[in-house]
Amino acid sequence: MRDASNALDGRRVLVTGGARGLGAAFVKALVESGARVAFGDVLHAEGEALARELPNAHFFPLDLNEPQSISAFVDASVKALGGLDGLINNAAITNSGGKSADELTPQTWDAVMNVNVRGAWLMSVACLPHLKESGHGAIVNIASDTAMWGAPKLLAYVASKGAVIAMTRSLAREFGASNVTVNAIAPGLTEVEATAYVPAERHEYYLKGRALTRAQVPDDVNGPALFLLSDAARFVTGQLLPVNGGFVMN
Repeated sequence: MRDASNALDGRRVLVTGGARGLGAAFVKALVESGARVAFGDVLHAEGEALARELPNAHFFPLDLNEPQSISAFVDASVKALGGLDGLINNAAITNSGGKSADELTPQTWDAVMNVNVRGAWLMSVACLPHLKESGHGAIVNIASDTAMWGAPKLLAYVASKGAVIAMTRSLAREFGASNVTVNAIAPGLTEVEATAYVPAERHEYYLKGRALTRAQVPDDVNGPALFLLSDAARFVTGQLLPVNGGFVMN
């Protein structure tokens, strides 16, 4: 029987958007599970501060809007870790919160898609050779349950997360030949600083609609992410796992 407490002991994992919020929670949970972690963000001061707090964690600048930044981040991370076993595509921007479809600009739409979708694609492709060499490579894409229920006044973000879900399935088929799994998690509204912009009524809407009637916190998402990176999930790929307390049931 596997010992779940050290399921990721010695594994080398990249996390995008790891300086704060859910990304920082992933970084901390990975380190606690015995993994070695490299994480990137546009928030340099916050990322460097977090790395100083944690053993076996390295921060490198990362801007998913810039393909060259993605390549540099992967190169630096793989060098620091000595290889790569896992990737959590967590980084994303919202930018469309509170705006109706006819209020969005093409510039906002493109900015969200470039980071949330194109960035995750380019990061996955850049990591693939290293994940293939690992022999048990795994990618976890962080989607959102907003794409499952069609959250209003959040169109660019919702559409981008729907694209991430579809991309997960296609990449799973392509990367399977390299023995690399690709799965997605769709969290519900999680209580982190990045969701402070969400109106109180939306928080209340989630709270009342969940089968588990409490607030969602980062630890609720950590376990599923670590599972999908572990050998316990080696025959799980192309799947979407909603983690939202039963607000949306797949």
